[in-house]
Amino acid sequence: MTLDEIAYNILNLLRGGRSSNDELISIEQIKFNIKHYRAMFIRRDYARNGYVSNHLEQDLGCIDLERVDASKCCNLPQDCPVYRTKRKLPKTVRFNLSDAFTFIGKPNGTGTIPKIEAYEIEFLPYDKYTSRHTKYYIIDEYIYVYEPKGLEAINIRGVFEDPEAVSNFATCNDGDCYDEYSDFPLPMDMVSAITAGMAAGELALLSGGVNDTTNDRQQD
Repeated sequence: MTLDEIAYNILNLLRGGRSSNDELISIEQIKFNIKHYRAMFIRRDYARNGYVSNHLEQDLGCIDLERVDASKCCNLPQDCPVYRTKRKLPKTVRFNLSDAFTFIGKPNGTGTIPKIEAYEIEFLPYDKYTSRHTKYYIIDEYIYVYEPKGLEAINIRGVFEDPEAVSNFATCNDGDCYDEYSDFPLPMDMVSAITAGMAAGELALLSGGVNDTTNDRQQD
């Protein structure tokens, strides 16, 4: 189901099957709440089970990298081989002690790159055991990759806080990662839980309000 389909189904349930296209503000509020509950349920499930369903994952495709001067922010030599994503990445769902990136690796979807904390990059060039190994770290929604051999792009997959935020990213086949016609990354059991939560919570007042049943581009 698309996000629009989920949102209108919820609105129809709350309004007894009587809704119109004039309820744009209500639909946008419902979409916001769907994303809010989705992130909350994902964090709860991860805390219970230690993993998330692959139905929640989105693929950003091939993300281009550019070489940066890491010495400006770290105690590193100027020729330290550090690359950064050219664009900021969408925020992932927040877990207790980690982000929700499920894969960061080579563009062909293989070769997972291990994560380190940003402060550890300072010591990598001087460690004879790890100085040749690729690592990545995150600062301000950018991914930095330490790669002695050079790297032009990486593949990134994850569970993102706002699934619509990935719409500006393209896949390796130059197709859109997400658009308004894409299935919203949400399993059906979670759709039911979100609908129940919204009906009993924030949107309960809507069901008791005056319904705009006239499709005239005016709010009654």
